[in-house]
Amino acid sequence: MRSLFLALACLLASSTAWAKLQVVTTTTDLKWLAEQVGGDLVEVESLSSGGQDLHFVEPRPSMVMKVKRADVLVRIGLDLDMWADSLVSASRNKKVVYGAPGYVDASVGVERLQIPTDKVDAGMGDLHVFGNPHYWLDPSNASIIADNILEGLVRAEPAKEAAFKENYWKLLRALTEKLKEWEKKAAPLKGVKVVTYHNSWVYFAKRFGLELFGNIEPKPGLPPSPSHVNKLIAMMKEKGAGIIMAESYFPLKGARMVADKTGARLVVVPSSAGGLPGVRTYFDVFDQVLDALLDARGGKP
Repeated sequence: MRSLFLALACLLASSTAWAKLQVVTTTTDLKWLAEQVGGDLVEVESLSSGGQDLHFVEPRPSMVMKVKRADVLVRIGLDLDMWADSLVSASRNKKVVYGAPGYVDASVGVERLQIPTDKVDAGMGDLHVFGNPHYWLDPSNASIIADNILEGLVRAEPAKEAAFKENYWKLLRALTEKLKEWEKKAAPLKGVKVVTYHNSWVYFAKRFGLELFGNIEPKPGLPPSPSHVNKLIAMMKEKGAGIIMAESYFPLKGARMVADKTGARLVVVPSSAGGLPGVRTYFDVFDQVLDALLDARGGKP
C-alpha cells in the first residue's frame, strides 16, 4: 500500500512539473510570439482572430473561461484591447489582473507615436490618449514585446527561466535576420506615398521609410464622408499618391472608389497573423505586406 502511495505521489509530482503554463493573449501576433518564447512549456490561446478589428472584439462566455484558466495574460495595451477588461473581471482570476505576476502589457518600453498633446474628446474619433496602439507593425518592436512576455513567463514559472531565455534568444536571432531581409526588400519603397484606410501604419511607415499621405477615414474610426473623400482624391491626383492600403476587415467600397478615381492601386493587407490566407505567423505579416506594396509599386526589386 505504501509503495502504491509513493508511486502515485511521484506520478502527481511529475505531472505537475511537466504541466504546461496556460497563456492567453489578446491577439494572434502576441500568441505567436508567446509560443516562440514559451516553446513546448506553454499552451497559448488568442482571444481574437487575425481577421478582426481589434478595437471591436466582442467578449464571449468562451473567452471568460479561457481567461479563467490562464496563468499569464498578454495584452497589446494602450487602450486598444480594453474589451479584455470585462473578461478579466468576469473570470475572477487574480493571477492576471493588472499588477499581478501573470499580467503582461506588451507595450511597456515601446517608443509610442502620435501621443495627443491636446485635450481628447469624442469628436476626434477613435483617438488613443496613450499614443497610437499599432506598435507591433514595426517589427523591430517584436524584441520589446518578446522581452515583456519573457518576464511574464518567468514570473509565473521561475524554475523554467533558463528554457524561456534560450527560446527568447533564438527568437531574437531569427528576428535580426528577418529585419535585415525586410530592410533590404523595402529599400525601393522609401519615400513612396501611401494612403491608408485607418491610421494603423505609422510605425510600419516610420520603420521602412514610406510617406503616409492620408487616410480614407476622416478621423480614426469614423466612416468616410463625401467631402473628405473628394478632398483626398484631389490631393492624391495633385501629389501623385499611387497606393492605398486597407486591412482585410475594413469595408472596401470607399477605398475602391478612391482607387478608381485616382488610378491608385488598392492593396488589401493583413495587420496580424491569420489576417489573410497563408499568413500564419507574425513574420508572415511583413513578408506579405512588403511583397504586396512592391507589387503595387510596379514590381519587386
